[in-house]
Formats: sequence, C-alpha cells, structure tokens
Amino acid sequence: MSTLADNADLERDEKRSLGWRFNRLLERTLPADLYRRALIIVIAPMVLLQSIMAGIFIDRHLDNVTKALSRTVARDMAFVMAVYENSPRTADANRWLETVANEKLALGLKIEQGTTLPPPAPKPFFSLVDRKLSKYIARYIGKPFWLDTVGKSGFVDVRIQASDNVIFRFLTDQDRATPAKTHIFILWMVGSALVLLFVAVMFLRKQISPIVQLAEAAQSFGMGRDIADYEPRGASEVREAGNAFLDMKRRIERHVEQRTAMLAGVSHDLRTILTRFKLELAFADDLPKADALKQDVEEMERMIEGYIAFVRGDGGEVTRHTDICATLQTVKQDMKRTGAAIDLDCAAGLSAPVKPDAFKRCVTNLVSNAARLASQVDIIARIDGNYLVVII
Repeated sequence: MSTLADNADLERDEKRSLGWRFNRLLERTLPADLYRRALIIVIAPMVLLQSIMAGIFIDRHLDNVTKALSRTVARDMAFVMAVYENSPRTADANRWLETVANEKLALGLKIEQGTTLPPPAPKPFFSLVDRKLSKYIARYIGKPFWLDTVGKSGFVDVRIQASDNVIFRFLTDQDRATPAKTHIFILWMVGSALVLLFVAVMFLRKQISPIVQLAEAAQSFGMGRDIADYEPRGASEVREAGNAFLDMKRRIERHVEQRTAMLAGVSHDLRTILTRFKLELAFADDLPKADALKQDVEEMERMIEGYIAFVRGDGGEVTRHTDICATLQTVKQDMKRTGAAIDLDCAAGLSAPVKPDAFKRCVTNLVSNAARLASQVDIIARIDGNYLVVII
C-alpha cells in the first residue's frame, strides 16, 4: 500500500511539474502587460477562425469553379477538334475554323503546319488549372497535347497534335480557365479583419486605461504623493477595485492621523516631565549620580525631539519635485557652523519628488550622527534608475 501511495505521489508531482513548466513557458513567451495579452486573446481566435473559413471557402471555391471552367474550355477545344476531323482540311476550311474558334469561342486558335509538340514543360508546384485542364483535355480530346499555364502571364498555352505535322495551338485567356475574382475576396477578408482589429484595439485601450490609472494611483499613494484627482471608472469590476482602493486609502490616512496625534500628545507630555526632571537636577548638583542622570535626560530629550520631528514631517507635507543639491547644500552649511568638515558631491540640477522638510531633517540627522563619530563626512547624491541615492 505504501508503494502504491508513493507511486501516486510521484505521478502527481510529475504532473504538477509539467503544468508548472507549461506555465513558465507561457510567462516567458507572452507579453508582460495586460494590454498586449488581451489583444492576443481577442485577435488570435479571430485570425484563426478567419483563416480556417477562408481556407475552406477558397479551397472549395477554387476547386469547383476551376473544374467547371476547365471542363468548358476542354469541351470547346474538343468541339473545334471534332469540326476539324469532319472538315475537308483545306486552307480555306482551316482559316474558317480559326475564325469561328477565335471570334465565337475566344480560344485563340492558330493551326500550325509542319510542326511537332515541344518537349514537356516543367509542371508548376501547385496549379489547379494545370491539373484540371490536363485531366479534361485527356478525357474529351484523347490526343497528344502540350500544356503551359505559367509561361505566358495571363494566358494558357495548349498545343494539341491534330494529325501528323499539324498542331492546334490554343492561346486562351487564363480567366476562361480559372476564377478571376479570388483576390477580391481575399482583399475583402483582410480588410474586414483590419477593421475588426482596429475596433478591438480601440475597445481594449479604453478598457485597460482605468486599470493602468488605478495601478499608477496605488503606486503614487505608496510613495506618499497626493492622488486627489483619481476617480474610479471603467467596467464595474474595475470601479469596484478603485472604490476599494479609495476606502483603503482613507483608512490608512485616518490611521496615520491617529498615530500622528498620539505621538504628538505623548511627546508633548514626556517633554513636560523631562522639563521637571531638568529643573530638579539643576537644584541637585550635590548628588553623586547627577551628571549621569543629566546625560540620560538629554538622551531622552533628543529621542523625543526626534519623535516630534517625525510628527512634523508626517503631518500633511506634500511630495513635490525638489532641488536635491540645494537642500544638501543647506544641510552642509548648517553643519559647518557646528565645526563639522563636510564635503558634498552632487550634480547640478539634480531633482526628485520628495517631502522637502522631512528629507532635509532625515539627511541632517544622519550627517550629525556621522559628524559625531568621524572627522570628515562626505555626502554623495545621484539618480540611479528610478531611485534617488544619497550616500553619507
């Protein structure tokens, strides 16, 4: 029983592996964006269906029409040959036969004396008219013949040996033996496919646009940018997703406001208590641990100031394009007043979307921490792809 169960598990794992490989193949071959995938879903079945229908129709149409036309031409030739067989075969009779065959039947007949059939011409790879016409000439006439459907553009060249040293050459318009309007059908089919493709592209563009806008709004909100102009639109499912995103955005903003208010209140209350500690320590210089307590109070005060600075930076400041070099230059000048050695490497005109005050406080805190531990501080700023990189 255990062996059977193990074999079943192995087969199931193998099937999962094949399915996983197939999915991986689709992921590698299909386009990454939804718009192109949707176009493939719409266009591929339409092209496949039209190709199958066109192939079946053209095959049956060409076969049936070519069969009827080739049979008619072969019968006309057979009629001319029968008239020749029962004529006196004089020069006047031959001229009369040529006149009737050319004016009444449009066969392009020329009776050649003292000639023979040329060597067999190479057969085309695929030619319905060649195959059908050869079949019906052999059936209705039954004499040696030579056929060329590709040598003269637009004509079918048929030579039949009527008797010794007498060749009937028929140079007939190709439209008499093959359908002439097939290309018009193909043009109509291709034109209708292009119209359907244009409609599908326009429709899908309208349907995909709300999804793209929702993704851009979510990305902007995640980066702290204002998205007040976003409004859900499109299909009902997309509008529901957009409304759900807006509800989530409002909940997050409400949570941030509550957290900010709580931090502001706690920081204010703690700073009041620390102020009392500092006053009590000022009157207690004779205590043996007064200096250590003062250092602890100062450290706690710095922590609280950091909380308050965070609250200020998170309290509704809007992200906007800012001159990064100018901001870093201001930080450099401020830190130089404290005696720190600062070196700045920043390309002129470097800008990025940031919260200016919060960004300045962040860099100032990092540089001040570095200045307490090092004699020289270097600030390097650059753009790396879609990221602003600041190295201290």
